[in-house]
Amino acid sequence: MKQANTDDAAFRKVGAEAASSVFTRYALRLQPDPSRTVLRPFLPGYPPPFEELMSRPKRIFERIAALDEIGSRTLHRQVVATMRERHRDVDAFFAAQFDAARSQFNLPALDTERAELVGAFLSQEYAFESAALFNPSVVLHPDQSGVKAGAVRLIFSLRGIGEGHVSSATFRVGTWCPGGDLSIEPPVGHGIAPRIESEDGDVVRFSWPDLTDASEPVLFPVTASQRQGIEDLRLTRFLEEDGTVEYYATYTAFSGSNARSEMLRAATFSCFELRPLSGMFALNKGMALFPRRVDGRYMMLARADNESIWLLRSDHLYRWDEGQRVVYPRFEWEFVQMGNCGPPIELDEGWLVLTHGVGPVRSYSIGAVLLDKKDPARVLARTPKPLLTPSPQERGGYVPNVVYSCGSLVHDGMLLLPYAVADQYTAFASAPISDILSNLR
Repeated sequence: MKQANTDDAAFRKVGAEAASSVFTRYALRLQPDPSRTVLRPFLPGYPPPFEELMSRPKRIFERIAALDEIGSRTLHRQVVATMRERHRDVDAFFAAQFDAARSQFNLPALDTERAELVGAFLSQEYAFESAALFNPSVVLHPDQSGVKAGAVRLIFSLRGIGEGHVSSATFRVGTWCPGGDLSIEPPVGHGIAPRIESEDGDVVRFSWPDLTDASEPVLFPVTASQRQGIEDLRLTRFLEEDGTVEYYATYTAFSGSNARSEMLRAATFSCFELRPLSGMFALNKGMALFPRRVDGRYMMLARADNESIWLLRSDHLYRWDEGQRVVYPRFEWEFVQMGNCGPPIELDEGWLVLTHGVGPVRSYSIGAVLLDKKDPARVLARTPKPLLTPSPQERGGYVPNVVYSCGSLVHDGMLLLPYAVADQYTAFASAPISDILSNLR
């Protein structure tokens, strides 16, 4: 490990409000929606000193098994009919919950109606974005068919927070015409939790079969390391040396006591593989993968010391042991700490990295750094002043004075920046790349 001491006017349009000489803010906002819910397992238990008693799921099973036929049928109709209005494949979900409980607690078989009732009592409806919908990332959608000339279809990841401050990831599809309109398709009212297909040690593969809308998948915690949340996906559209494209996302897995970096690989956005990252630099938040190999090696940005931006190199995608500090706090708006705002963007001029800086009263602003294309450890230029700060209307919220992003995108000379406001909702802004580069020194 080594440390290195290296360190057109904004457009206006209908539906956007001017932000600065660089960025133009869109009027579009994505607010948390408590009506969007997902079904998830619910297993009540006894507190200590009662945990040696019969399991509570088993007691629930016995109460339902004791219902007479009319009572069972009436309750089933009430519960399942209500949930069918809000969720897909409710019967299959409740049946699967019963099968899992039967295996775990050695329960006897039941008729279909009562089995689904047991599954319903061992499930809960969870409003996964009731408190916040923020820290967005964006990549080109794998399907660009049918998009009008000059526009691109995009897929966004967003961090939702619900009851108990549990974080999960949800997705949206949008269309953007650089220099023009941005639209986001409205989400469906329900979400679908992932179905685990296989587990091989720390590697988990899961899917969402028969999706009807891109907003249906909810990447909800599925392992012990993620029990309290899957936080801050940084999506990367990765170009392999043979020309094929893979989609990856780094994220923070939080168990409730420990945080670690993990990576998602998406063959499609309905089938994911999750695995932890290893190595001495994989124990920190905010890792961001370069969108291709550099000089034959994988590259990653990280904040190994919780203060500066580090460049990591590896021959193996999932192990990171080699790193050096390349950008450290220099200007007042980043005196406390700094980090990346998503994967680097490749330009003719070099690797553009949007950064966040933390300044007085723990205020977060967004700036930029330009790294050498052949040797990203070389800092070519950076912004002495932030490019985006909270506007007066954006200062209040769950965490005041914060703008933050997990990934942006460049198309036709324009940069689209989805960003979080006050750790509560998501907003959007855009700027000509030429204006951003002209602010670098």
